[in-house]
Amino acid sequence: MRVVVQRVSSASVVIGSRLSGQIERGLVVFVGIQHDDTGTDGDWLAGKLARLRIFADENRHMNRNLAEADGAILLISQFTLHASTRKGARPSFNQAAAPERARPLYELFVRQLSNATGRTVATGEFGADMQVSLVNDGPVTILLDSRQRE
Repeated sequence: MRVVVQRVSSASVVIGSRLSGQIERGLVVFVGIQHDDTGTDGDWLAGKLARLRIFADENRHMNRNLAEADGAILLISQFTLHASTRKGARPSFNQAAAPERARPLYELFVRQLSNATGRTVATGEFGADMQVSLVNDGPVTILLDSRQRE
């Protein structure tokens, strides 16, 4: 699994004309699921995200995690995080999991992230055409990959 994490001051996701999820201060997490990912990948990422210290303390140093900053989470599925542009100009998504494999792992990841952070996770809708709006605070953007474990 790959995630792009953005620290935000606000974010929302709209599907059609319906507001699907909205948060104020917190994290927007875009997640891409690879064809051979398992629940273990989600568990590691959820723990890492819960501990990630990217919120400012009283000295303006990034020392606080999501809970300490009283932040929220908006999780968005995004298979394009597994795009390969090795050949030509049109991206290949061969490494991305097929929807029937990815959906249950996405739903499991929502629960894992909620359990790890002790917070309700706002979401988009798996496989939907979504309009995501966010105000990146900092900007702070971090890439995590369960295969890299960095």
